[in-house]
Amino acid sequence: MKFRLALAQSAPRLGDIDANLKQILDLTAQAQAQKADLVIFPELALTGYYLKDLTANVAVHPTPDDPHFAPLLAASRRLDLVIGFVEKDARHQYYIAAGYLSDGRVVHIHRKVYLPTYRLFDDARFFARGRAMRAFDTRFGRMGLMICEDAWHISTPYVLWMDGADFLIDIAASPGYGVPVQSGLSSAESVNAFLRAYTDLLTTYVFYCNRVGVEDGISFWGGSSVFDPEGRIVATAPQFEEHLTIAEIDADALRRARLKLPTLRDEERELVRRELERSAKEQSI
Repeated sequence: MKFRLALAQSAPRLGDIDANLKQILDLTAQAQAQKADLVIFPELALTGYYLKDLTANVAVHPTPDDPHFAPLLAASRRLDLVIGFVEKDARHQYYIAAGYLSDGRVVHIHRKVYLPTYRLFDDARFFARGRAMRAFDTRFGRMGLMICEDAWHISTPYVLWMDGADFLIDIAASPGYGVPVQSGLSSAESVNAFLRAYTDLLTTYVFYCNRVGVEDGISFWGGSSVFDPEGRIVATAPQFEEHLTIAEIDADALRRARLKLPTLRDEERELVRRELERSAKEQSI
């Protein structure tokens, strides 16, 4: 099976949910015009990233009766969407969330598990932590969602892989930092290196969608990319500019990669589970 993927590398306006919704719907229409089956937007594409005290003002409920979420569900009747937003729960906690939308309904919501508080980040001050990592079924195959810092922890792709994900989606608001003289942007090199390693070792696809633009003097580098199950970059967006990148995804590449490198077949899941339980018990003493 093949399908067409669009990575919508956008620059949301901080706190302007109406303008961002319009941009998302416009880009979705452009992706549809290019015959995309699935369009992926960056982390917090609906709100901007450095929200701080604006968090409560831009939070939404991922339901048809929410005025800002309903148009996204309607758009998903034409093609599937992955969208980043602030989710508010019934007890007034706020989460950095990613939703997979299809055929007018929410297929899956992932809440960001790992909330960074180092370098330029202060996520844990304003957001609650997600408490689950689950793969989910779509019309294109079984997928797993990660949000930016989630992918910097090897536990996330591993758990999703063990839960059956063949396609890993990483939506990000990754700032550019560290510019070595010889080799380019440090943050871009780090992300590309570990995402390529995941695809190569886990024989999965990775769809990476990072934002661009500037907030509070911080620039986001973009570089959204598609990595195939053998660690190759098959499509990539430019750095530091908005771009809609289209890629054709061949699900049969999973079969070919796993014939060459049967890491999935040979993985000792029960051994890993036992050793993690043992280690946790020993360290709790």
